Amino acid sequence: MKKVGIYGGTFDPIHHGHLILARDAMETLALEKMIFVPAAESPHKTGVSVAPPKTRLEMVCRAIEDEAKFVVDNCELRRPPPSFTIDTIELLQQRHPDTEFYYFIGEDNLSGLTSWHRFEELEKMVEFVVLDRRGFDNKTAYQVIRRHIDISGTEIRKRVADGRSIRYLVPHAVEEIIRREELYKESQ
Repeated sequence: MKKVGIYGGTFDPIHHGHLILARDAMETLALEKMIFVPAAESPHKTGVSVAPPKTRLEMVCRAIEDEAKFVVDNCELRRPPPSFTIDTIELLQQRHPDTEFYYFIGEDNLSGLTSWHRFEELEKMVEFVVLDRRGFDNKTAYQVIRRHIDISGTEIRKRVADGRSIRYLVPHAVEEIIRREELYKESQ
């Protein structure tokens, strides 16, 4: 069985915290690849995305372009919102039947995980792994990849709105897209 990670999220914008944890997870779990899946709209975060889906997809593609084991799948952007993880997993299982999937969630999503659409089925289909970049000591039965990285999409959007630099918080290519598209200019 192949071992593949799935990293879903709005990625608004993708930043170095996402990428560092994805690399750590790949190494810790000996994964063959990591699939980034930008959400059209998270059912638990409706109306939160600021950048259009096409632009978020471009940012993810540019952020991972030099990582051979990082790939992007835009399946959730091709479906009407909201983006349900179970639909993505069913699709990926059809495409890759001999694969064990590890689904990565941020520690901020852990408390609401059991309310996800068709959670009981989903839990049987994937190994959940918690990505903890805040250093919280959450009690969970799931494996945790922990690295303190104090970077968030909210902080990046606020810095842009305030006219402050985001250099070193996001890959240079992502910073260029944010500047070109004039994203996040208004404070949230």
